[in-house]
Amino acid sequence: MTVANPYAIQMADLAEVIDETPTIKTFVFAPAEPIAFRAGQFVQVTVPGLGEAPFTPSSSPHEPERLAVTVLKTGLVTDRMHDCKAGDRMGLRGPFGKGYPIEKLAGKDVLVVGGGVGLAPLRALILALMHDLGPIRRMSIKYGARDPSELLFRSEYDAWTRHDKVDMAVTVDRGDPSWTGNVGLVTTLLEQDRLGVDVANTVAFSCGPGIMLKFVTQALLNVGLKPEQLYLSMNRRMSCGIGKCGRCNIGPYYLCKDGPDMNYAQIMGYANVF
Repeated sequence: MTVANPYAIQMADLAEVIDETPTIKTFVFAPAEPIAFRAGQFVQVTVPGLGEAPFTPSSSPHEPERLAVTVLKTGLVTDRMHDCKAGDRMGLRGPFGKGYPIEKLAGKDVLVVGGGVGLAPLRALILALMHDLGPIRRMSIKYGARDPSELLFRSEYDAWTRHDKVDMAVTVDRGDPSWTGNVGLVTTLLEQDRLGVDVANTVAFSCGPGIMLKFVTQALLNVGLKPEQLYLSMNRRMSCGIGKCGRCNIGPYYLCKDGPDMNYAQIMGYANVF
């Protein structure tokens, strides 16, 4: 979708605020005009009188009348957002970026690797693919968080894996007395005997902190994926949304307009990838 005026802000009511974890909330907007977006694109959310910040929608692109962003409380704008409640108004600008190359996934195994709040942008991809699983061969979701209390969207895992084509494995860095699942970094789910995909026929998508992306990339290359099979969601330092401010570049690429989901083969030679 091309934005006619990239600086235009559409005010939108907060229809719902969902407490996901002690530090993460999902904000569901009901814009006056539906905002059509591709999974993986991002919007700028404006808190009136304070500023704006970029977020990739965590909701389905097939429901543009209710756009959700899932936000970690981590700074000035996000702190204020976490104080908001249903009925408050914020501004939305966008969408921007290219989005995930879903059109290239027919007949492929899709590997989705998320860490912490990084599952939020990937949720839009998961929901977009689940809208019609027919074209892809299968989808394998690997997800890790610091501890069980920080796992996102826990109530949805059963629904996702109810489909024969979808499987999911979850891990935490530190367990608690009630945790019976895997303990370890998300890369422990990417070992050859636990991967669950046909490496030669796989397209992988990963989103999470920079250090996680670095080690996920290395783990996937170690099991045989080629750089062109790997897409990294790099939602960082984006400001203007249209490649003018120059803050989000990796080499000649601008994450806001060439990404934010970048094919690793394009960017692997630049020093500031991670």
